[in-house]
Amino acid sequence: MSHLFEPLKLRDITLKNRIGIPPMCQYSAQDGMAGDWHVIHYGSRAMGGAGLMILEATGVTPAGRISPGDLGLWKDEQIEPLARIAAQAKGQGCVPAIQLAHAGRKASVGLGWEAQKTLTTSEGGWMPVAPSAVSFGDGYLSPHALTLDEIADLVAAFVAAARRAVVAGFQAIELHAAHGYLLHQFLSPLSNQRTDAYGGSFENRTRLVREVVTAVRAVWPDNLPLLIRLSATDWVDGGWTADETVELCRGLKALGVDLADISTAGLVPTAKIPAGPGFQTGFAARVRHEAGLPAAAVGLITSPAQADHIVRTGQADMVLVGREILRNPYWPLQAAQALGQVGIWPNQYLRAAPGGSLGR
Repeated sequence: MSHLFEPLKLRDITLKNRIGIPPMCQYSAQDGMAGDWHVIHYGSRAMGGAGLMILEATGVTPAGRISPGDLGLWKDEQIEPLARIAAQAKGQGCVPAIQLAHAGRKASVGLGWEAQKTLTTSEGGWMPVAPSAVSFGDGYLSPHALTLDEIADLVAAFVAAARRAVVAGFQAIELHAAHGYLLHQFLSPLSNQRTDAYGGSFENRTRLVREVVTAVRAVWPDNLPLLIRLSATDWVDGGWTADETVELCRGLKALGVDLADISTAGLVPTAKIPAGPGFQTGFAARVRHEAGLPAAAVGLITSPAQADHIVRTGQADMVLVGREILRNPYWPLQAAQALGQVGIWPNQYLRAAPGGSLGR
């Protein structure tokens, strides 16, 4: 077998292959509730052959949403439609995961295809929060700097959302500590200018991430995996670094994180990112080899041969394929064909499978 199509075991969950669908916001929820778009969108991708599907950034509080169209898990009413999506994925042999998130100073902006600026209250916006009162950039409001009590409340919000994710039937959680959102904002000295126990030193800047991981791991079933998404570098001098990412991952492994989903950037709008095929894969390789934590690679991974090479050469334990699977939900099945492997097509689609001949 090609390594891309070998199973991957994380605690008691076995992914049928090393292809995952990363969280990609759909900006189509109402009051945090999943709707028909989400059911159809995620259902079609679960049928496409991937081993893992991570639902989009899901706000642990209303103010933690990136936009008014984000999913949420801050109240029990949001469980049922998400449970439908989770059950649908499991029925297709695709492990459903959900990304729990708080946008911090990047919250309260327009939908992904609209102008990215802080919305006014009349536009449906709210006051964003952050480690420090430092704006993300032009058009963004200066956020409210969180108090110690408010930080404790946020940890509790992640825990409450994790409990709801258990009820909804998800088999993995991913904590969002990347792309310039709240947990990442605490990690980076560019956005964290606190002088208390949550700012300054590496130990202090990573404290909230460690507290959230510890608290969520305590309520998340021991047999189910806990993932974290990290931006390995801000791509800006004086920001969060790859060395710090490796050091943090060593500690997170001891706290019960099972896999790190390694991306980059998002903290400042002026970062110069050397984007190209697989440009973030080396950071995943460092986490895997230097921190000893299983890692997923993401970012401009587009061809089956490229994805297979990343896994086969030990750069990452799995790959997350985003834009290609947006374009083509059945990319994993076609990748199996391209690599000479067996892809498990849904029975209803067998007539379209290679060599398939099901009736008319």
